[in-house]
Amino acid sequence: MGVDREIPNGWQLVKLGDLVADPKRDLVDGPFGSNLKAHEYVDNGVPVIKIQNIKANRFVDSNINYVKKEKAEYLSRHSFVSGDLIITKLGDPLGLCCKVPEKYGFGIIVADLMRLRPSRLVVYDQFLIYAINSETVQNQFRAITKGTTRPRVNLTIVREIQIPLPPLPEQQRIVAKIEELFSSLDRGIESLKTAQQQLKVYRQAVLKWAFEGRLTNKNVVDGQLPEGWKWKQLEEITSILGDGLHGTPIYSENGDYFFINGNNLSDGKIEIRQNTRRVSFEEYGKYTKPLNDKTILVSINGTLGNTAFYDNEKVILGKSACYFNVLDTIYKHYIRYCITSYRFINYANKNATGSTIRNVGLKAMREFEIAIPPSLEEQRAIVAEIDSRLSVCDKIEASIEQSLQQAESLRQSILKKAFEGELVPQDPNDEPASGLLERIKAERGRNRAEAPKLSRKGRMRTRMAQS
Repeated sequence: MGVDREIPNGWQLVKLGDLVADPKRDLVDGPFGSNLKAHEYVDNGVPVIKIQNIKANRFVDSNINYVKKEKAEYLSRHSFVSGDLIITKLGDPLGLCCKVPEKYGFGIIVADLMRLRPSRLVVYDQFLIYAINSETVQNQFRAITKGTTRPRVNLTIVREIQIPLPPLPEQQRIVAKIEELFSSLDRGIESLKTAQQQLKVYRQAVLKWAFEGRLTNKNVVDGQLPEGWKWKQLEEITSILGDGLHGTPIYSENGDYFFINGNNLSDGKIEIRQNTRRVSFEEYGKYTKPLNDKTILVSINGTLGNTAFYDNEKVILGKSACYFNVLDTIYKHYIRYCITSYRFINYANKNATGSTIRNVGLKAMREFEIAIPPSLEEQRAIVAEIDSRLSVCDKIEASIEQSLQQAESLRQSILKKAFEGELVPQDPNDEPASGLLERIKAERGRNRAEAPKLSRKGRMRTRMAQS
């Protein structure tokens, strides 16, 4: 484990545990789970930081829990103060690091975290945060990770993680350059995400124009349909409309048929997943529905509005999958696009029952109104126009997604250069890192000689009074 690349002149390769004045007190992990239970949380008291509060270089200030002062006193070894660094020791990815905000003067960390209190004599806080979140150090975390379902690291081994340490002035120059580049990168990412949102708005605008007749008719009057168009309820343009089994079929591990629900419907297709349950031919015969090449499927329970066409898949339907077969005079792609529009989603949410799990009844489905052009040819022309415009959106969106991925890669590239000594020029007048390490050795000696002989409760009370 370690850094393979040769480090620059004046730098030192140091262990994380060597960057603290007191290895036993300044780099600690949280208490065992049995020492801090959820039922011990209270509305006010000493704050408790959890794993979901820690991101790479960012503290998520939400859902903070609290414990009573007596409990915090008992767990004082696992305490933090504002300005301490917190590192995740469980999860995927782990080893994420950020600083405790000033507003949290004192608190406790949970078992999934580590608290690091570096010596400011040798390392600049923000430099160390960037270093820990870099691929240089993250690769070391991956190498020492144990477990597959809940990846974790051992604190003793974490103390051995190697950090490339430049002179203190160079650390500050590196941080300033990283933040300058990250700021520019963040502005670019924000612009890309804004463009993503604008594409979503445009997609829905295309669908709105389509079902107002604006894509195939000139001079459409607001609030009026083009000549020959008519509003029709879904039941008027379908030969049958229903839903699936309100219950559970008998499953068969070796069955050739699949039991699907609304969550198997995605972007026009039925998705058979690895965990989709199977049924036998006999069960299929009991619950099969009259699905054909005119069938449209819609999720009407839980997530509303997922859609798919039936394409001869061997399936039976659950209750969250509504099905209907459109008439020969109706182009099924036209209807599916209408179901994916905000107009249907708003209608479905308005007519849905249930607070936790939303459900749209078949009566509401039958009564949903769609503006129908007078001919199948015009329906096809509208769909072709929608496809053309949304295809352009897809290409732009793919380009944006690629740019966002490249931006994250660039972020790591910046950090990589930073910790290989290639981001800022070196100054031969800077005190080398070896001199900094001598200082911390001296500080450790003073701490051992001057350490107050306080009990754990005494140290706790002192810290709480200071905070």
